[in-house]
Amino acid sequence: MIEVKNISKSYKLNKKQMLKEKSNNKTKIAVLDLSFEAKENEIFGLLGPNGAGKTTTLRCIATLLKPTAGEIKVQGYDTVKQSKEVRQRICFLTNELKLDEHFSPKYTMEYFGKLYGLDDNLINSRRNMLFDYFGINEFQNMKIGELSTGMKQKLSIAVSLVHDPQVIIFDEPTNGLDIITAKAVTDYLKELKKQGKIIIISTHIMSVAEKLCDKVAIIIDGEIKSRGTVKEIIKENQSEDLEDAFFEIYNCAIMGEI
Repeated sequence: MIEVKNISKSYKLNKKQMLKEKSNNKTKIAVLDLSFEAKENEIFGLLGPNGAGKTTTLRCIATLLKPTAGEIKVQGYDTVKQSKEVRQRICFLTNELKLDEHFSPKYTMEYFGKLYGLDDNLINSRRNMLFDYFGINEFQNMKIGELSTGMKQKLSIAVSLVHDPQVIIFDEPTNGLDIITAKAVTDYLKELKKQGKIIIISTHIMSVAEKLCDKVAIIIDGEIKSRGTVKEIIKENQSEDLEDAFFEIYNCAIMGEI
């Protein structure tokens, strides 16, 4: 289980950053008092517009950022006090993951597998399984720089999963992908759910969340404005689908009604 308890994250801004933010405030609050849980056998979604605080929250869970306040536990391990234990159990996929374009997919999988302490037999087994699923075998000896955007994304997913982690954290997993590649990614997330993994994703694409997520939390300006199952949120907002429900919540948040 992932337990997020009353976390906040703020940053000190220099003068240049204050100008960029068009603010006189020297402190920027990225997330404020967030709490939620993500459990085994389910896909939990953080939904919201760009800049809402989704990526900051995931970075805190993945031990890349330390919350200013609050506590996060991943399978019982504190992300600040026991960060090494947490990192051994998770994968974190972000669009900022940059693979060396001079390496081949095959070499890259071997490199990351050894970083996780896997032996050659296990690396080969994981690579064969993941490359077969994502259709990478044909391109495994090419330079990564020669691959398409969709193939690079599928390779990034394979690399992040090489150590067969129990906790899957994906930041905007389908962003910028064509419809075929996006379906391959979402189908694999569903397969990982069947395997009993804990899966948490962020997305601003409501149709993806509606098809994929069991539970969601809607974040606007760093705060959770609604949470529950997709069906519950649609029903509570008397909407036809999750996208309509999101805009109802968003408009209420902007008006200060929630």
